[in-house]
Formats: sequence, C-alpha cells, structure tokens
Amino acid sequence: MTRAEEFQELRPLLFSLAYRILGSVGEAEDAVQETWLRYEASATEPDSVRAYLSTAVTRVSINVLRSARVRREAYVGPWFPEPLLTDPYQDPERSAELADSVSTAALLLLERLSPLERAVFVLRDVFDFGFPEIAAAVGRSEAACRQLVVRARRHMAEGRPRFEADRKERERLAARFFDALREGDVDGLQHLLAAEVSLVGDGGGKAPQLARAVAGALNVARLLASVHPRMAEAGVTFEPRELNGEPGAVFRDRDGKVLHTMVLDILDGRIRTIRNVINPDKLGHLGPVADAWAVHREVTGTAGRTDRTP
Repeated sequence: MTRAEEFQELRPLLFSLAYRILGSVGEAEDAVQETWLRYEASATEPDSVRAYLSTAVTRVSINVLRSARVRREAYVGPWFPEPLLTDPYQDPERSAELADSVSTAALLLLERLSPLERAVFVLRDVFDFGFPEIAAAVGRSEAACRQLVVRARRHMAEGRPRFEADRKERERLAARFFDALREGDVDGLQHLLAAEVSLVGDGGGKAPQLARAVAGALNVARLLASVHPRMAEAGVTFEPRELNGEPGAVFRDRDGKVLHTMVLDILDGRIRTIRNVINPDKLGHLGPVADAWAVHREVTGTAGRTDRTP
C-alpha cells in the first residue's frame, strides 16, 4: 500500500479527531492536509502509520486551537462550532459516544478546556487511545496525561445535563417542531419548547443575527411563528437534517444557496436551546452561501441592516 493510500484510509479518523479538537470544519480539513504534507515529506517509515498520523494531526490541531482561541475572544456575538452534516469516522461499537462527542452542546463544553486538556480528552474518551499513544501525541508524560483527562472529565461532567433524550424521541419531537414552524403555529411551537428555552444565533458580525438571545417558550414561539412565514414568502425553504448528530435543518434561499443552519438541543421531552449558525464563513462547506443581508431586506421590507433575524 502506498503512503497516499494509507493516508486516505485513515483520513476519516484524522478529520474527526481534528474537528472535535477545533470545532471548525475548515480548520480540521487544513490540519488534515498539513498532516499529509508532513507525512509525504518524512524520510522515515513509521512503525505505526495510524499512531504517526494521529500524533501529527493532534499536534497541528493543538497549535491551531491556541491561535484560534485568541480570535474567538474577539468574536462578535456567540460563537458556535461549524455545523457538521456527517461525521466520516464510523465505528459501530462506539457510535453512541462518537455521536454525542460531536454534538453542538458537547463541543461548546470542550471550549471550556485548555487545548491540551481538550486533545487528551478527545483522544482518550472519544477515540479510546491508550495513554502511551496519547503521551507521544501531546508530548507529555503518561502521568501528566492521566491528570489532564481527570480534569477534563470533571469540567465536562459539570456542564452535562443529567438526562439525555433518546434518538427516536428527539427525531419525533423535531419532526413536530418543523411541522409547526412551517405552519407558523405559535401554540404548537410553544408546547414543544422548555419553559426556559433560548434562541441564539451565531452571525459573527457578518450576517443578520439576534442582538441577544430570546428566552422563554412564548417569546421564542411568537418570534419563530412570525418570522418564518415571511421567510417562506421570500422563497426561503428548509430541509430537516441531522447536524452534529442532533436534529436540525439547513435553510436555503430561493436559489438553493445555504442561508443558515438550525440545531435543536432536546432534554426531557422539550427543546431547551435553538442554535442558528448564520455566519457565512461557517457555511461554505455545505454549498454555495446565500446573501443573508439581501434575504433579510426582502423579509423585513427594509433597505437597512437590522439584527432581529433568527
């Protein structure tokens, strides 16, 4: 098997690892490409190609994350990970853990960790790497890596909900939500929302977005029911899709270009958070991106820019 063939075989693992460390599709793809360049230029043949490539992509991702943290501190509004339609790495024995680790909520929890904690946690608890491999990947002793994992697990556990909805329950609830959304049904929407639900948008200052999160079932239901019929009149459509392992949808303009994504965070039979990614820089991997400002003007009938679009 050639190096290129070996690399292609492991590419899904490398991308999935990098995406969980970085929370960015584009940065993960760049990290994987940088890993290939390093492997291609290496004069020696590693004993384990998987270990070599996993180490390389982890180190590249840690370096990228450190610089990304600085940029995210200056980010305009809430920051969400780039939406992921399909996780390319498939492991039937760990499918549940893999799906959970790529959820928007889990990736936001990972943002609480230091780059080293995040990398070690992903390698150990998501991909089940042994501590000798982890130590080699991050350049720390096995004892230090064990301590990093303990701290990371504690931070992750503090932010996780006590009870998770099962997959079938989430799918049924999401289907009802999107039916009510199409119909502009305030009561139907409100019934599906947790009392403390919040609607939050990530526009990064580059697209229409909420000035602040909208909170409360009635407020969120009224806003969604009032805005989405007008969006439909402007030619906006949406297709329910699984995003980051969670129920969601991709919204498109009249030309089929990607306008934004929506992900539903479901707990105890109710939707507790609705997260929209509107920043065009985070949508290009899903296809051609719409002019969100033009759609906003058509929906609102205004010539200026406002920030009240879910």
